[in-house]
Amino acid sequence: MCIDEVFVKSVRIRYFAVFRELRGLAEEEIEAPSSDLRELYAELQRRYGFALEADQVRVAINDELVSWDHALRDRDSIAFLPPVSGG
Repeated sequence: MCIDEVFVKSVRIRYFAVFRELRGLAEEEIEAPSSDLRELYAELQRRYGFALEADQVRVAINDELVSWDHALRDRDSIAFLPPVSGG
């Protein structure tokens, strides 16, 4: 493998609330060449039309809240959590 070659990771994405509605799925496995969560979310925004910006969304990897610059690893389980609204 050459240094410039991108390592693609297989990750499971779990969608909640508005993300689930827009995507039409509760979860899926995808191949992600992204190096961190911010890159991955930007790609999902392009693919599925997610309108929320990253600073409006919480993110978890393997059921732990993490920062957006957290590195992705193969087989991670990622959840994007939109702002909570209530009534």
